[in-house]
Amino acid sequence: MAVASYPVEAAATRFRLQQFVALLKQRGIDMTVEPFLNAKTFKQLYRRRSWPRTAGGLLASGLSRLTDLFSARGADLILVQREAMMFGPPLFEWLTTKIMRRPMVLDLDDATYVSYNSPTYGGIGRAIKWSGKTDTLISWAASVICGNRSIADYVSGKGARARIIPTVVDTNVFRPVNRPANESSPVLGWIGTHSTFPYLETIFPVLTDLAREYDFSLKVVGAGKDHVELPGVTVENLPWKLDREVEDFQSIDVGLYPIDEGLYPGWASGKSGFKAIQYMAVGIPFVATPVGGSTDIGEPGATHLLARTSEEWHKALTELLANRERRKAMGATGRQHAIQHYGLQDQADKLADVLREAVG
Repeated sequence: MAVASYPVEAAATRFRLQQFVALLKQRGIDMTVEPFLNAKTFKQLYRRRSWPRTAGGLLASGLSRLTDLFSARGADLILVQREAMMFGPPLFEWLTTKIMRRPMVLDLDDATYVSYNSPTYGGIGRAIKWSGKTDTLISWAASVICGNRSIADYVSGKGARARIIPTVVDTNVFRPVNRPANESSPVLGWIGTHSTFPYLETIFPVLTDLAREYDFSLKVVGAGKDHVELPGVTVENLPWKLDREVEDFQSIDVGLYPIDEGLYPGWASGKSGFKAIQYMAVGIPFVATPVGGSTDIGEPGATHLLARTSEEWHKALTELLANRERRKAMGATGRQHAIQHYGLQDQADKLADVLREAVG
């Protein structure tokens, strides 16, 4: 039995749990996924003006989670993606591991052990979280699946068993598409969430400077803002939608993956680098800040370029904007790298091994 904070509309649930259900079935493991939030509550979660309905939805989700205890009685193992409930103490995990004596595997694709103020609710969001919950869950877990090396180092430092399994995509779904050869205006693209949009804003001055030299457009998906404007740049600002996810990645010529470690101290190093894998899977080059998982994913100079300072971002993007063949070659190399190193079947084998090991 797998429990998650979010429904399948969230990448963590969709790519770290749901896409493995059928693959684990082929390996003799039956897994059901029980999210804490439903789709409706998740959709309004980060709209501050909807907080009364959100509060009601959270309470209803808490009661519903307790009913999952009946299903847990018939499970051989509990797989927890981040946390079973988004607020309060780890009650569900305590009841299943300490009372029911079910082994637990914890899945961490973010540095949830780092406390920070919510960009939507500020200190209120921090207050309803249970301090030290992730550390407690790490201590209770038979194994902890980690999205990158940084998280694994933290888990190992707590004396727990860490297993690294990156967040991956099905490369038969995330795949390149033919783009018109005569396109004169490349599309720089970023796809993320309201909480990571501030990272993109840190390179807006660089993009403004580049617009004086090169003709390009900027595609922004999932910023959570009604308007995104940039002097001299044509901006396409779209809300994120599940049924358009792959198409959005395929419509980009150069992917952007900036991370500013100063915005959420301690949190950035836990980023698993998933966006980099998505870019490579659809065959597009990208520029990334070497932080967290992005330091280990791909081959710098072959699949992507790295940039930390404004000067490095300007230089890297200039190289890609000025040379279409360079973009094409780098994208093709990235595609092959994704297939060879981040295959869905291989990751399913790793996950199955971890679950069997935990059951003993």
